[in-house]
Amino acid sequence: MGGHVTGAVGALADELPAWVTLLRAPNPGPMTLDGTNTWVLRAPGAERGVVVDPGPADEAHLAAVAAHGPVGFVLITHGHADHTEGAPRLSELLGGAPVLAADPAHASGAEPLTPDAVPDAGLTIRLLNTPGHTADSVCFLVEHGDERVVLTGDTILGRGTTVVAHPDGHLGDYLSSLELLSTYTGIPALPGHGPALADCAAAADYYLAHRRARLDQVRAAVAAGATTAPEVVAAVYADVDRSLWWAAEWSVRAQLEYLGVEQP
Repeated sequence: MGGHVTGAVGALADELPAWVTLLRAPNPGPMTLDGTNTWVLRAPGAERGVVVDPGPADEAHLAAVAAHGPVGFVLITHGHADHTEGAPRLSELLGGAPVLAADPAHASGAEPLTPDAVPDAGLTIRLLNTPGHTADSVCFLVEHGDERVVLTGDTILGRGTTVVAHPDGHLGDYLSSLELLSTYTGIPALPGHGPALADCAAAADYYLAHRRARLDQVRAAVAAGATTAPEVVAAVYADVDRSLWWAAEWSVRAQLEYLGVEQP
């Protein structure tokens, strides 16, 4: 689920490993950008691939993903419906492939994901706990030979910034997650929405700077007399289309909580 800045957050990836395929769902919108990115990963010569984030329950999209089978398992970056709604149907189309997620509510046919329990699929897949956008948000560091990518879900987008979905999302956790992702220098980021980015660390650094600037703006708005989240949104997000203020309010509530400001 996207945020409020619509520009690029870093250089775009010129080329991705041959074992990475993008299938974009037909659900574009203000919060989903061009649509949800479904990523299919298949190690060279491997019989079965891996799907990351099935996307919405769009039959044509899910059929296109299933056409890249056989698939060993499906991974979920977080539980928002634009990433998970199609998972049950995709699993069915793939002959019952298990769906692996950190939150058991979105897993099927497998135990909840933990850092020590990601199956091998001819690729080395490492789970990165990156809460903040949501409590269950995770990223995946995937390696084959000397090629690596980070699948970032909605923690880092290809364009714009993401929403901290208060109260499930938490700004302190999100900042810590960005600091973790800022260590993956020179590794392409494959986001949940928007284009792939050349450097995960550079995008994370951009996000950190943006969040800290927003926090300064929120502090200033509170010091100037804003007492509620809607009042802060009106002061800080005046340049954002009003149709998105409801999403901005989620992030502002997370910011106020982080700053220790009492909210009604």
